[in-house]
Amino acid sequence: MKKIISFLLLMAAYFSATSQSFTIYLPDSLSSKSLDGRLLLLLSKKHSGEPRFQISDNPSSQQVFGIDIENWKPGTNKIIDSKAFGYPIEKLNAIQQGDYTLQVVFHIYETFKRKDGHIVKLPMDRGEGQHWNLAPGNLYSVPVKQNFNPANKKSILLTLSKKIASIEEPKDSKYVKHIKIQSKLLTEFWGRPMFLGAHILLPEGWDTHPDVKYPLAIFHGHFPDDFGGWRTTPPDENLKPDTVSRFNLIGYNKIVQQESYDFYKQWTGPDFPRVIAIEIQHANPYYDDSYAVNSANLGPYGDAITYELIPEIEKRYRGIGEGWARFMYGGSTGGWEVLAAQVFYPDEYNGCYSACPDPIDFNHYTTVNIYKDENAYYEEGPFKKTLKPGHRDYLGHVSSMVKDMNHRELALGTKSRSGDQFDIWEAVYSPVGKDGYPERIFDKYTGKINKNVAAYWKENYDLAHIIKRDWPKIGGKLKGKIHIYVGDMDNYYLNNAVYSAEDMIKKLENPTCNCEVDYGDRAEHCWNGDHTQPNYISRLRYNQMFITKWAEEVKTRKPVNADITSWRY
Repeated sequence: MKKIISFLLLMAAYFSATSQSFTIYLPDSLSSKSLDGRLLLLLSKKHSGEPRFQISDNPSSQQVFGIDIENWKPGTNKIIDSKAFGYPIEKLNAIQQGDYTLQVVFHIYETFKRKDGHIVKLPMDRGEGQHWNLAPGNLYSVPVKQNFNPANKKSILLTLSKKIASIEEPKDSKYVKHIKIQSKLLTEFWGRPMFLGAHILLPEGWDTHPDVKYPLAIFHGHFPDDFGGWRTTPPDENLKPDTVSRFNLIGYNKIVQQESYDFYKQWTGPDFPRVIAIEIQHANPYYDDSYAVNSANLGPYGDAITYELIPEIEKRYRGIGEGWARFMYGGSTGGWEVLAAQVFYPDEYNGCYSACPDPIDFNHYTTVNIYKDENAYYEEGPFKKTLKPGHRDYLGHVSSMVKDMNHRELALGTKSRSGDQFDIWEAVYSPVGKDGYPERIFDKYTGKINKNVAAYWKENYDLAHIIKRDWPKIGGKLKGKIHIYVGDMDNYYLNNAVYSAEDMIKKLENPTCNCEVDYGDRAEHCWNGDHTQPNYISRLRYNQMFITKWAEEVKTRKPVNADITSWRY
């Protein structure tokens, strides 16, 4: 019997090893040194465009396989075969025979020698906002159409022949300025120079009122390549209309340009509050931003932003420079960030407007309860396992499961290195593992939840729990400062965490919270509290909405002798 089993295992290994594979060549012309990174093979049935831009959580996603590479010497090959992990199909030998557009991308990693003693290999952001398919310096091949047959033993040769070009820094203008500073705190943590940046929108009259100091409006969100929603000229009359399936709209690009131009006219008009508005750049080796908190894996980003970057901006551009004169707003990732920063730095900020925040109560980590569930991917019964949904539309139609979303990330990068959503939550919230990378909140392949990591998350980053736990100490500093908005059909089920957080907030005493929580009927991600406009319009009006709202609220939360008139010219 043992001989039969051994023979079957041998034959299985033989056929697996000899099924069609891919040989990837790294020419000497693209690198003068050995490289580390993630090698990605892409197969597309679309036959138009580049496969590297066609991987998503949607049913329309094309195929990706990935393998980790260390010390790849130029002039040599690497093999991608059935041992590589893939998404949506897991194994290469399960791909059907047919014609595919093929492409490979090599996502390059850098070696970091961190202050905590760990040596880790990660993809440092290079100005693109942590996107493997856009990162300057990454290598890729020209797409080719070719037949693939898993039964064919002949390997397909693909050559890395191109390098993604560097990105030009945005230029200053009359109203928009740019700043980049080297953070002492982050440089010490990461063991190499680390920088923080911001795009700064100066108020009308800033240059003609040299004695005025201004409040600071901080817009948190994903990596901004420049100050968003700002345009000093009317919409382009020759702009070719785009199609946006999410909103079922044709010509949304022109709507965006019109809204941006309208904001410029409001900003420079006679009645708009004169504040300095900023968007922060804090991309890092794990994601397009840091979540604006201190983290065991990312380092002290919360302190670096609050005590290094923001004071430097206020110093250079005449900010008031006091906590009562700073406020924050943002949606999704930015929604979580502004609430977290307000809670963790209650004296340094005077109000947060949190729209569609990432999970603020981990009893509802999207559709997963990390404390009570045993598995993040399935609802499990004695005879049946039901997949947990990850993405829906406003009618409840599901397009992706939590398992799908995580397996896509696993194909793009091991050890929380995909640069995507579940991996950055893990990188921010988790303790450091023995290997120097974030400890998994759940097994990325099976979904089994690690309860020890869940306990760590609860005490350090579960915002609902922390607010309740620390209310006797921080309640007086947070009263009236918290505003939360979410659609009740949020695509990522983020409204569920807000429901439970609201139930907790209503019970807070000594003092009462005096907080605002509001819901948009059938509104998707990222509804921000405007009941008068459709989501596709209100999502473009964060600055107009929240700067004017705060300018009125601050009258009730300012120090006795604070100046709130000089900047209202």
